[in-house]
Amino acid sequence: MPPVFPMLTVLSMFYYMCLRRRARTATRGEMNSRRAIESNTRALPINVEIVQYAKEVLDFSSHYGSENSMSYTMWNLAGIPNVYPSSGDFTQTAVFRTYGTWWDRCPSARLPFKRTPPTFCSQDYVELAFEEPVYPTAVHILETYHPGAVVRILACSANPYSQNPPAEVRWEILWSEAPTKVNGPQARQFTPFIKQINFPTNLIRLEVNSSLLDYYTELDAVVLHGVKERPVLSLKTAMIDMNDIDEDEDDEKYGCGMDTLNKQFSIVTLREWPTNGYFDKLPYELIQLILSHLTVPDLCRLAQTCKLLYQHCCDPLQYIHLSLQPYWARINDTSLEYLQSRCTLIQWLNLSWTGNRGTISVSGFSRFLKVCGSELVRLELSCGHFLNETCLEVITEMCPNLQELNLSSCDKIPPQAFNHIAKVGGLKRLILYRTKVEQTALLSILNFCSELQHLSLGSCVMIEDYDLIASMMGAKCKKLRSLDLWRCKNITESGIAELASGCQLLEELDLGWCPTLQSSTGCFTNLARKLPNLQKLFLTANRSVCDTDIEELAANCTHLRQLDILGTRMVSPASLRKLLESCKDLSLLDVSFCSQIDNRVVLELNANFPNVFIKKSFTQ
Repeated sequence: MPPVFPMLTVLSMFYYMCLRRRARTATRGEMNSRRAIESNTRALPINVEIVQYAKEVLDFSSHYGSENSMSYTMWNLAGIPNVYPSSGDFTQTAVFRTYGTWWDRCPSARLPFKRTPPTFCSQDYVELAFEEPVYPTAVHILETYHPGAVVRILACSANPYSQNPPAEVRWEILWSEAPTKVNGPQARQFTPFIKQINFPTNLIRLEVNSSLLDYYTELDAVVLHGVKERPVLSLKTAMIDMNDIDEDEDDEKYGCGMDTLNKQFSIVTLREWPTNGYFDKLPYELIQLILSHLTVPDLCRLAQTCKLLYQHCCDPLQYIHLSLQPYWARINDTSLEYLQSRCTLIQWLNLSWTGNRGTISVSGFSRFLKVCGSELVRLELSCGHFLNETCLEVITEMCPNLQELNLSSCDKIPPQAFNHIAKVGGLKRLILYRTKVEQTALLSILNFCSELQHLSLGSCVMIEDYDLIASMMGAKCKKLRSLDLWRCKNITESGIAELASGCQLLEELDLGWCPTLQSSTGCFTNLARKLPNLQKLFLTANRSVCDTDIEELAANCTHLRQLDILGTRMVSPASLRKLLESCKDLSLLDVSFCSQIDNRVVLELNANFPNVFIKKSFTQ
């Protein structure tokens, strides 16, 4: 009979490795939902759990509502629930600006950046502050309409209420998952399994992706559960995942971030090899093509293998298009400094969401652009709260070839700073959504940037006279193809007439929540007759839209693909049938809260026009 002792030794070693791995992951807080450990663990010592709602909304990327009200705004996430457990469309909830893939299928859609890691799919975010810093044990998200948009939950080491700024700001992912399709729009409490972290937090960030949703997701409140003392996991476990033994975890692969990359950028000592194997036989261009499919962290890791691949990985041709948004939590001045020598030929740069809480300084950003800005064509800076007037001045001086500039939700830029943008005469796309741009600066931009094709002025509340702005567009911006005037408060039929007469190439126009426009003035029929190329038209919440307007669209705008007439009381089923019969390319029709269009009519239209997504929202 063979001895059993060798087998016992192997099992003992295996058990030891499991316990060692378990203790290490518990210490570092490296557990996540993809390798969830099904156990009956408990926190030692036992702490009293603190339950708290968000005290304050600190930051967010977009919202459906107005800057001057509470309806449909992110600010509704502060405090106790307003709606839950009810389901439906309620103004007291937090709603992001977009949903579905409609915004990717309109004339203003931007080309995506390549090399985006598959683990990053976030489109919007909101950051919430809580009263007490705790070690999180659970996060409950109360979703009241079309749930399923949340894809990441993060915790920050910085205390927003502390008088002393931290020396280092750390973000840890508590939970992450790809977008999922949830059956039904009903309310739910979403409580994903979160990993433990080794610092207390009172700053939680939700990131969302609404691409799979049939309508806007609505969030009511966020509840943070946690303890004041750091939990220590018991070693009493029921089952340990075999993947815990693998040293090369996904967290370690993708969690290297820019802190590790900063070190990798600076590595100069590389192993000497007598030959490079088959790589010596490959053309330089073919190796470059192969490496072009790697993410930035992968490039940095590969650069450490040998001098040949280091040369390829540092070639500026690998950094023609560079998106640092997926690594927003770890980008800082040091990262930009290390990237400078590699980005001398860069044309597309995405720094959206980066640099907040002091991680990127004005001087660090300026130094980078002075070295790397000469070839820039596209610059994405959405939610860049470090930006100030000096930054805009540097952009206009160092980026003479700039054609696209995104300053969406950069609400910390002072109004006078926007005057500098007028110096970039070659601009074709300018996004100023939720900024403090003023009328004088905008008039100057429109006067000198006559090449503009795409312009977003949604929720720009400091513009006093939109009729004057529209008149200047009609006179100077003849090439305009898309225009976002979402929640513009004072444009009238006069401004619309000037716009329609001068910008006849318009294919996309958003006039949602513009209360001063009245159908009785003929402004919408004028639009339909003057703009035959319209593919997207949003007249959201304009209760005066009537059958005459719809019939004019059917007669003149046969290329129409997306139409939003939410909230009108004057449109009948008969005019919608004419529109659907005439506009063969129509794919989105929002008739939510249209009093004459009940569910029976929607079902009938859906049956007769199956290629059109007809949305009818509801409130219970």
